[in-house]
Amino acid sequence: MLEALTGTGLATAAGLNAYVPLLVIGLLGRWTDLVDPPVGWEWLSNEWVLVVLGVLLLLEVVADKIPGVDSVNDVVQTVVRPAAGGIAFGAGSTSQTAVVSDPGAFVESGRWVPVVIGIVLALVVHAAKATARPVLNAATLGMGAPLASTAEDATSVGLSFAAILAPVLVLLLLVGLGFVWWRLRRRRAARARTGVEADGAPPPLVG
Repeated sequence: MLEALTGTGLATAAGLNAYVPLLVIGLLGRWTDLVDPPVGWEWLSNEWVLVVLGVLLLLEVVADKIPGVDSVNDVVQTVVRPAAGGIAFGAGSTSQTAVVSDPGAFVESGRWVPVVIGIVLALVVHAAKATARPVLNAATLGMGAPLASTAEDATSVGLSFAAILAPVLVLLLLVGLGFVWWRLRRRRAARARTGVEADGAPPPLVG
């Protein structure tokens, strides 16, 4: 159960920001005892890999906060984020972490299973993010992009650390994300209904 929550948290985080969970796994695996990457995933802790991930993260953080550029970035990330989600789920759920001491049972059916699960989870989150951002930009004349991006980055960081240090918190964070998404959907639907009613209203009587 904890292995699945760890992988889910990391893959969801990758759907928001591809590089955050990979950096968290790599940095903790290299300089702490909190993560022990399994065989085949040790490269995440390589110093050159960490440098490249850091540069890519910086580019992602800047691009995602510029209206218009963020949508172009989302198109590029359609491949990157699901791939990162697969790597993060595969590496994280099969690692020995601070709270997971026997991850082998989770992957008895094959090492490819966690990777596929991670790809799907990250793709779903990425699709929701990429769909909502143009709507937000249009509604706020672009001013909402930096705030939304910062919130997404913070959520990605929080999910990544929670997935490794306290996987049970992942459930609470995911419920919170689901609630926020549901409220935004309801608000958009209400605005759409209001617009239709306004367009269909009879003209005012004169005289």
